[in-house]
Amino acid sequence: MEDRIIDPNIAQEDSDEVSLRPSRLSQFIGQERVKKNLQTFLEAAKTRDPKKLGKGEGILDHILFYGPPGLGKTTLAVIVASELGVSLKRTTGKALERAGDVAAILTGLSEGDILFVDEIHRMNPQIEETFYSAMEDFRFDIVLGKGPSARTITLPLNRFTLIGATTRISLLSSPLRDRFGIIERLEYYNPPELAEVAKRASKALGVEIDRELAHLLAKRARGTPRIVLRLLRRARDFAVVSGTNVIGKEVLLETFKALEVNDYGLDKMDRRLLETIIERFSGGPVGLETMAAILGEDRDSVEDVIEPYLLQEGMIERTPRGRVVLEKGYVACGLKPRVKNDFLF
Repeated sequence: MEDRIIDPNIAQEDSDEVSLRPSRLSQFIGQERVKKNLQTFLEAAKTRDPKKLGKGEGILDHILFYGPPGLGKTTLAVIVASELGVSLKRTTGKALERAGDVAAILTGLSEGDILFVDEIHRMNPQIEETFYSAMEDFRFDIVLGKGPSARTITLPLNRFTLIGATTRISLLSSPLRDRFGIIERLEYYNPPELAEVAKRASKALGVEIDRELAHLLAKRARGTPRIVLRLLRRARDFAVVSGTNVIGKEVLLETFKALEVNDYGLDKMDRRLLETIIERFSGGPVGLETMAAILGEDRDSVEDVIEPYLLQEGMIERTPRGRVVLEKGYVACGLKPRVKNDFLF
């Protein structure tokens, strides 16, 4: 699938996103419920004396953040480490291929350190099982040899906190999920929150944007901070080429036009999907396989990349007979809603 400016997954061009991330919980915008809970858990962890408690009780419990990409799961993991004043070791579920990889990482952690595993659902089952005793008893079991001569060596571990992040919590096995004491879901942001993200980031990027235009930018960011930052960087580029460090309305509209992002945050791929169902199938229903074939994409790309936002915004609906475009989907494409079969708009 071609690169999309509104793709919430991290891209190479987002490398400067790290410099725009807050380092303290008080600086983090949005996710008020999650922030309130984390503040409580962090304060409790700071007041506990590990010397007077049982094994593992003096540190922060293991945390699982889940939700759509681009909402701040990694940022929150960094903030937790910063608030506790401990080191953070990062890896991904896909990168953990062998038990030796896990052993090397876990034995290298100091007391109270945090291990952050992004896309933790991508660990294979064998690697996942090695975390069970590590998370519960702070020990790592290595099996040497095979068959009757095999023996197990137990490595003691310093007490640590595992923070996992996933966009697909349903793919986590129950044994692993149950070992997380804190599970928090991150929700999509509203436009005022995203406008505040844009205003704060504009200062770090060396450009100016007023609150009204920041709100206009936020409305097209699909409820995702990563997308609002990406749009802001592109608007900065257009402003710089125009010889100014101020993102005015003309520059912003030029940016949206060049990137083909409409008022509803849809790009050409989103509109192509909606228009295909509307024009070729009278609004649906149409099966996923058929739709993917017409778009020239594999079904996973359609289901995991294009559809989620359209479903979230009520532009399409999944029915037993296939996908159906709803009233908002017609409006987002600039078309008049139709009456089709049992679907009345």
